[in-house]
Amino acid sequence: MSDLQGSFIWYELMTSDTKAAETFYKVVMGWDAVDSGMPGIEGYTLFSAGEFRVAGLMTLSEEAKARGACPGWLGYIAVDDVDAAAEALTSAGGKVMRAPDDIPGVGRFAVVADPHGAVFGLFKGMGEAPPMPSMNTPGIIAWRELNAGDGPSAFTFYSGLFGWRKGEAMDMGPMGVYQIYGKGDVDFGGIMTKSSDIAMPFWLYYVNVADIEAAGARITANGGQVLNGPMEVPGSMWIIQGKDPQGARFAVVGPKV
Repeated sequence: MSDLQGSFIWYELMTSDTKAAETFYKVVMGWDAVDSGMPGIEGYTLFSAGEFRVAGLMTLSEEAKARGACPGWLGYIAVDDVDAAAEALTSAGGKVMRAPDDIPGVGRFAVVADPHGAVFGLFKGMGEAPPMPSMNTPGIIAWRELNAGDGPSAFTFYSGLFGWRKGEAMDMGPMGVYQIYGKGDVDFGGIMTKSSDIAMPFWLYYVNVADIEAAGARITANGGQVLNGPMEVPGSMWIIQGKDPQGARFAVVGPKV
């Protein structure tokens, strides 16, 4: 079993207007963007924070639209065998949305959903993954939060597949329990039961920023929408949850400067 097994290893934004999305995230997150240059993969843009590649950007396919997909972020979890992981996921009540397939020279992937419908990806790369920068680095996706159909059963599902362990559990009153999860001594994010006003369970990804209030100003000045925040969270940090101009949900986390 590889050290990466069960860790989030890649992120993609699938959207209706890649040029507009590229401009938005370059300004809001400070990311650079270049064409991937990968043979046979046209229109795939790579976002990076400094020298570290953060995420990919691509047009939402007609096939995905036909399934009811809207612009959104997709996180990929590393597995040692994509086909075996997809089979285990199905046996545990999940669903395969896109069957395992190869990306020549890159790796193998599948797009799947948990039993309540939250969509994510499975990925097995070729070669060694580059070293991760510090999780405090601006521009890095540092927290992954599941608004679950049911928090406790969601944790059971994911921990069974990926070996996640429970961290601290925080009672948020009417909002229920916020369960931190991770592997080894690293916390990956949190899982909670979604509120009744959220139609479908979904994963939300938090990008580090150097100044939360400045980031909020950039979001609204560039056509995005602040849905929640700035809100203080443990650790003297603040978060903002928002939508980009095409409607994809994202979040930022950072200090007040």
